[in-house]
Amino acid sequence: MLFVKYISDVWQDHYDDYESRFGGDEEKIRRRLEREKFVLPAGSTFPALYAQRNATNLGEVIDVALEAVEDANVAKLRGVFRNISFNSDNLGNTRQRNERLKNLLNDFNDPRLDMRPSRIGNLDIIGNAYEYLIGKFAADAGKKAGEFYTPPEVSELLARLVDPQPGDRICDPACGSGSLLIKCAQRVGDGNYSIYGQESNGSTWALAKMNMFLHDISNARLEWGDTLNEPRLVAGDRLMTFEVVVANPPFSLDKWGAERAAADRYGRYWRGTPPRSKGDYAFISHMIATMDATRGRVGVVVPHGVLFRGGAEGKIREGLLKDDLIEAVVGLGPNLFYGTGIPAAVLFIHRDKPAARKGKVLIVNGDKDFVPGKNQNALSEENVAKLARAVHDFADKELHCHVVGLAEIRDNDFNLNLSRYVQTEAPPPSMALPGSPWLASLTQGPADG
Repeated sequence: MLFVKYISDVWQDHYDDYESRFGGDEEKIRRRLEREKFVLPAGSTFPALYAQRNATNLGEVIDVALEAVEDANVAKLRGVFRNISFNSDNLGNTRQRNERLKNLLNDFNDPRLDMRPSRIGNLDIIGNAYEYLIGKFAADAGKKAGEFYTPPEVSELLARLVDPQPGDRICDPACGSGSLLIKCAQRVGDGNYSIYGQESNGSTWALAKMNMFLHDISNARLEWGDTLNEPRLVAGDRLMTFEVVVANPPFSLDKWGAERAAADRYGRYWRGTPPRSKGDYAFISHMIATMDATRGRVGVVVPHGVLFRGGAEGKIREGLLKDDLIEAVVGLGPNLFYGTGIPAAVLFIHRDKPAARKGKVLIVNGDKDFVPGKNQNALSEENVAKLARAVHDFADKELHCHVVGLAEIRDNDFNLNLSRYVQTEAPPPSMALPGSPWLASLTQGPADG
């Protein structure tokens, strides 16, 4: 409903502007409105819905209006409303449903929710409000929330690590509601970028489409489908490639399609097939296969097990390290993500690492870098800046980060467990001075048996 109210207010703003310019000539106004990037059919505006708030079939009235909006804007909104119904029994019986929907329309008719651009001035007010509502829903949605929403401060960290530049193509193969893509787009700033994404959940894909529109990203190509088993971002018989690939894929996805990996037509799993019950490296392999051959950068959120688990995952990790693709591993604090309290990490992968970083990996242990919350921890701006700066500086810092050579990693069997390389607690002070009788007694063998 926020989406409907916003597009109605924008449409009204444009209508008022043309009316003042053309002196009420309805034909000229109509022709100009038809050239807008978005078309709102008669009867589908919020005022038209509000005028029918006492209808006995109000849910059906709203559904018909949404269908008309989609039909009038097929290129941008095809399928967006197919999983949404205001006429559902989930809203109660007919009387209850009508009452709830009437209250909803009354709430959005509040003058304080007049969202005409001529009044609010800044489009991001609406986009950010939409993100806020998605976030509030995620906070209440429990385990399912992680499927569609990445906390904004984590998205900001990933965006800073991959550092999208003007002209870059930016992709998220598990885009959820699109918040991570939006953060990357905002880092570019000048609009000179291309946005791509794919999402397997139809309702979440619809959120992403509306989210892009509300953030004035009109050129995003978002596909609905299973990235691992049916990638839609393809060019002929090849996967499309991108300068920036980011994702917060579902952790350790079960039944991700391992049985079909050997016959993958895109050759994504040549370093090894991830375990059937853990799809983390399946997403990583896909992302690496889709990053640009010269300027590709990948930022992906992973559970810590990705850093140290053996078997097939260990072989894939060994291959990535030998190919010198992993530039940094950034460990995050606990309980940052909706639906899980486990700590996560960010892998920063670079197709062509700077010369000074070749043969090395920066390990950042950020398990103390968070702001505790009652139910959910968070990253502050200071935390985000500290973690991003560590990767930018690429230098040792006691109790926080360490530059590790490939030889040392090889000696550790290609295990990237953070605590092997970076301790975040200072060692306890010695209980005795070297050479003291007490210390000597601990190092000598037993006397006389």
